Amino acid sequence: MKTKSHHSQTFRSVPAHSKPFDTSHLQKILQEQLDLYKNSTLGSDLEHQLATQTIPLGAHSTFQSFEPYPVSIVSAKGAWMTDVDGRKMLDLSMGFGAMLAGHLNPDVVSELRDALDVGTLFTTPSPLSRDAAERICRRFGIDQVRFTNSGTESTMYAVRTARAYSGKEGVVKVEGGYHGSHDSVLFSNKPALAKAGPADAPTPVIPNASVAGEVYVVPFNDADALENLFEKHSKTIACFIVEPVLENIGIVLPDEGYLEAVRDLCDKYKVVLIFDEVKTGLTAGPQGAAQRLGVIPDLICLAKSIGGGIPLAAFGGKAEFMLPVSDGRMPHLGTFNGHALAMAAVRAVDKICTVAALDKAESLNKDALIRIREVIDEYELPAHTVGFGVKGCITWSDTPVRNYRDYKATNFQIAELSFLWSLNHGVITPPGLDEQWLISLAHGQAEIDFMVNDFKEFAKTIRG
Repeated sequence: MKTKSHHSQTFRSVPAHSKPFDTSHLQKILQEQLDLYKNSTLGSDLEHQLATQTIPLGAHSTFQSFEPYPVSIVSAKGAWMTDVDGRKMLDLSMGFGAMLAGHLNPDVVSELRDALDVGTLFTTPSPLSRDAAERICRRFGIDQVRFTNSGTESTMYAVRTARAYSGKEGVVKVEGGYHGSHDSVLFSNKPALAKAGPADAPTPVIPNASVAGEVYVVPFNDADALENLFEKHSKTIACFIVEPVLENIGIVLPDEGYLEAVRDLCDKYKVVLIFDEVKTGLTAGPQGAAQRLGVIPDLICLAKSIGGGIPLAAFGGKAEFMLPVSDGRMPHLGTFNGHALAMAAVRAVDKICTVAALDKAESLNKDALIRIREVIDEYELPAHTVGFGVKGCITWSDTPVRNYRDYKATNFQIAELSFLWSLNHGVITPPGLDEQWLISLAHGQAEIDFMVNDFKEFAKTIRG
């Protein structure tokens, strides 16, 4: 079967040859790395024991917790962090994109300090929030925007706006996609396949304590499945919410033509198209993923990269689709919306995220992707590299991952070992089995060399 081409503005390189792993050898290395982790992170272990007395799982977000315990960080600057044990670690997580500017970026810090001279919270309109809105609209090519405080808030209000606009209630999302933790999208994020139904027509899997309402799930990169669903249920479907590039399960790229087909289908069946750019945004390029990929949604959700490390998010889009906010059909509320410090962060990020600055970071990311691919080829690893903008990942499969079912067929044993190895060798990536890195404005050639050399040592070790 011929592999479908991925979008030309994205990067994927699969190996020509690979050899399987000796699983018993991997298990031996995993135990060695686990022992090393426990012996070198005694401070994090103690901090975790103390934290669990007052914080469930010892962390304020469930994803931050992992076995045997997470690393506890005390400071960060530029591209590096320091943990409670005094270990200096290269940050390749960068808050999933929230730290695109780098830790303690001087321009962001300067804007925040200036903001403290005028106030932090007005709970009124302000020239500061109007200026920030103008910057976001101009950069992302949208008519109107409303600020929120998290990606979850933004996707929640975007879905509500779509429902108010259309007069319908149904929500469609992609299997394996994540759009925050509110009920209407908290289904089939990473479902157990035993509950998920057939691959071409997945069954929505709704977690405990969630009341999702009318929801549907489709596979990514399958326009036919989406049309089949629309043909049956479009009269009650308000919106299709999707990441233009999936970043909840590594990085899954859209096939050439897929997003264009999605746009046409949403127009044909009168379904509001929402792009969740919480994780892409400026990490995709100076104007975000929609502009770069050439497919414009009706509504867009933003967060993380636009805020310089300050809690900030937004939703917006075409004026027609934002009308329910103005006419009262969808009241949007929030005491901290338009917080002065967040607006200062928008100004700073807008100034520093120039085309040249983001091009430089993307060039460094491309260097990492290509050099790691060369290591994969040298050691004939069943893996490949994937990238979009300033983000990249190693996918532990020798064939492309185009949807959630492909992701579930990747090698999670080696993914777990890779994550633990990194923690033991001065590199911190997002926890979980879908490793993904981000090259911020603070990363330079030295950091790229560090991560590539570390991966080469890992490849040598796992091949024995």
